[in-house]
Amino acid sequence: MYFSVSNVPLSYVRSFKSYLGKLYYSKQHNLKQILLTMPRDTGHTEILQKQRQKCKVKGQKYTPGTVSLQVLGSGAKGAPRSLYVFTDQSRYLFNCGEGTQRLAHEHKMKLSKLEHIFITHPTWENIGGLPGLALTIQDVGVPEITLHGPAGTDEIFRATQRFVILKYLSVKMACCPAGGYFEDSVMTVHYLPITSTTVTAMNDLNDNMENPQLTAGGQVVLPGGTDNKEESDDVDYYAHERKRKKYRHSVDRSSETKRLRSDARKEPVALSYICQLKPRPGTLCLERCVDRRVPPGPLLGKLKAGEDVTLPDGTLVKSADVRLPDDPGPIFIVVDCPSLDYVDSLVNNSAFSRHQAAAASEIDLAFLVVHFTPESVMKDSRYRQWMEQFSPSTYQLTINESNSCMGSVAVHRIQHKLHLLHQGIFPFLQDTSIPLEDTGCSEENGIVRTVSVPEQDGKERDSLSRTTSWSEDGGSPDLSIGEEGALIKEDSNDITERSLTSYKNDSNIFSLIQARTFCSIHLRPRRGVDRQGELKLFPKQYIEETRCVDGFPEVLAELKQMLMETQVDPLRKFPQVLFLGTGSCIPNKTRNTSSILIHTSKDDCILLDCGEGTYGQLVRFYGPREVDAVLRKLRAVFISHLHADHHIGLVGLLKGRKRALPQSQVFLIAPRQIMSWLNLYHCCFEPVLQEFMLVANGVLQMGMKNIKADVYSQLLASLHMSDISTVSVRHCPNAFGVAFSHSDGWKITYSGDTMPCDDLVELGIGSDLLIHEATMEDELLEEAQTKLHSTTSQAIEMGQRMGAKFTLLTHFSQRYARLPRFNANFTKDVGVAFDNMQVSLGELPLLPMMFPSLRLMFAEHYEEMEQKAARRLQKQEFEQQKIRS
Repeated sequence: MYFSVSNVPLSYVRSFKSYLGKLYYSKQHNLKQILLTMPRDTGHTEILQKQRQKCKVKGQKYTPGTVSLQVLGSGAKGAPRSLYVFTDQSRYLFNCGEGTQRLAHEHKMKLSKLEHIFITHPTWENIGGLPGLALTIQDVGVPEITLHGPAGTDEIFRATQRFVILKYLSVKMACCPAGGYFEDSVMTVHYLPITSTTVTAMNDLNDNMENPQLTAGGQVVLPGGTDNKEESDDVDYYAHERKRKKYRHSVDRSSETKRLRSDARKEPVALSYICQLKPRPGTLCLERCVDRRVPPGPLLGKLKAGEDVTLPDGTLVKSADVRLPDDPGPIFIVVDCPSLDYVDSLVNNSAFSRHQAAAASEIDLAFLVVHFTPESVMKDSRYRQWMEQFSPSTYQLTINESNSCMGSVAVHRIQHKLHLLHQGIFPFLQDTSIPLEDTGCSEENGIVRTVSVPEQDGKERDSLSRTTSWSEDGGSPDLSIGEEGALIKEDSNDITERSLTSYKNDSNIFSLIQARTFCSIHLRPRRGVDRQGELKLFPKQYIEETRCVDGFPEVLAELKQMLMETQVDPLRKFPQVLFLGTGSCIPNKTRNTSSILIHTSKDDCILLDCGEGTYGQLVRFYGPREVDAVLRKLRAVFISHLHADHHIGLVGLLKGRKRALPQSQVFLIAPRQIMSWLNLYHCCFEPVLQEFMLVANGVLQMGMKNIKADVYSQLLASLHMSDISTVSVRHCPNAFGVAFSHSDGWKITYSGDTMPCDDLVELGIGSDLLIHEATMEDELLEEAQTKLHSTTSQAIEMGQRMGAKFTLLTHFSQRYARLPRFNANFTKDVGVAFDNMQVSLGELPLLPMMFPSLRLMFAEHYEEMEQKAARRLQKQEFEQQKIRS
């Protein structure tokens, strides 16, 4: 067997050779010990960073010829708010709501060129995706990211530094004063602070944060039902992956907490941005040069640089005669007016008037205004009048909750496939925001509206229709030749709804465009709004892809026959388990991070863990209307441990529940150390502590509960439980498993993240259902041990040891994006969880019947996993041969 090392850093090769030499001369040939002690090579990251720097320096020498804005997250209910700026040099992001990372991954947005993020207002809708996005861009070799926004926006990274480890990424906070600006080779961005006319209650909340208390049932209950001494968190939750002996750092987190509180914003501020592209000289027209008999060579370069030249025959050729018109650089404005208190500051800011209809010249007119402003504020008469002051030729784009597009096609694609197996366990998602297409894409599925765009000489001409083709990476568009103008391509089904709203201002009409994912605004070389690339669903295509798999129709028919012959109690609907996230570490397009909703009755439900995007998953499954009814039934949230993929979505969930059920607390059963993060977020950004009452996991430990009797009684009564118990499990510090015993007699145990754990076995004895993590396949046992996770067979064995009637596997490594590897241990009492799978206890026996169909449905993915496993086995045999020789 031969290995290619052509792309491996030389430092790594030398290090590996050195260790092989030690292996050869070692009497014990302890390969495992040598591999464990081998230093981790960081050369790959350094090489990526150096390559990026070279490209960056090269790109700074010229003004980009292609610039487009593209909506990534529309701001719809449960969707992130994010606008991506593409150039052929670099990328920029305006706002980064929760779930931005997942959409960027699904749609293959190149994050390796992202260096600047602009935040309008530091609320969760705008910054909730920053921690996850930072981890992603760190992995692709970005050495530094600059954050622009109100002072203190970067505190999100300090607040999350216990569970979001940025070892190779530096986050720099730009100073953004009034009148200040950012400038590079692409554009100039001016900062415009917008202030509130009234001091909000945030100041009072910040002043009282030294001893946070939560009101519940008319009583003042301290977090955890006892005291709040362990509010600070000095634990390193990833120490086991770095093989450190100590978990705690020497940093005084309590003093850091106090510093952040003292630095918290006293004056609410939002930032708007006026952005202008750098001027670009007109390109050289070769046809005109040929007409004037300019020979190939250096004369063309001089003409392109703006110099007039004299030909050998004495003819004078002027640069202006052979170049296209210069592009002075269009202007776009990004606005966020968070509440009515900010409106006066916005409308009275004279900086905007220079780009409205009364601008001194056509060049100063804004081409586009992007509104991150909430819908309720945009309805205010003052705000409407301010919008009407822009020129009719100015496009206005809204990215807020008035939109409907959730942005993901992949979740629908896999759900349509799984729906073939069982319509009740894999129901269609109630997110209907993406149009359905029964046939392939067609150029005739939209409506083209031509608009008039003023030229620099004041004349107007109608734009011509043109097509747009996109590059493979979803980057800059390749526009076909056409006259200057603007194009809007709307979906015909959306026009009658709210995708295009017209406001009358005297005799003028201007359009308010409702954002959808992949709605694009081209700024250079042509200008226009292009909706051709927006998302569509093709259900028939997804189903046909599956049915065309060799042998699948026959296996599906056998499954249907078995399902018909299997008796399921139709009256036993509860408990019903809905998996919202079944992946580990980071979300991908088919498996979100950990979250499980258990409907204990028609009126009550519990959430187990809350990874990023959990609220969005709820909206997708139930729909934007029904989700509020579900959240009103939510009685408790259990957080197993403080790794980001298990709790970073909590703030978004709490805010969503508040909108559905104001002034009502939910029980938060979590490690008490979570208060360090929540306290910091509360005092630095926006209030959240009043939305929950914390019951620390530690006070519910099996056999030694230490919780106030009245609080425990209230908790049990709220959930209709006879017992709730936890145990510490073998993962990071402060990691817990839990068992819920219902008054109706059923019992569900949840492992959280853990290696095989004897205490969890004792806790789960007699469970009707064990939900256990199964991060790795059996052949990756050592990796599972290193990361303190379980393999599939270990998880199944845990269920057997505790006598669980059924074991459901979840929390799969992202290498098993569609399906884990099956083995002989997958018996009739074992099932595999998928995102958006809902199953009652009576339906659990149906899940193992689906294994043959699943294996064929994802045959290509499964074959790839088998090939990787075979290569690993060959490598192990090769190493063992070398040891024996």
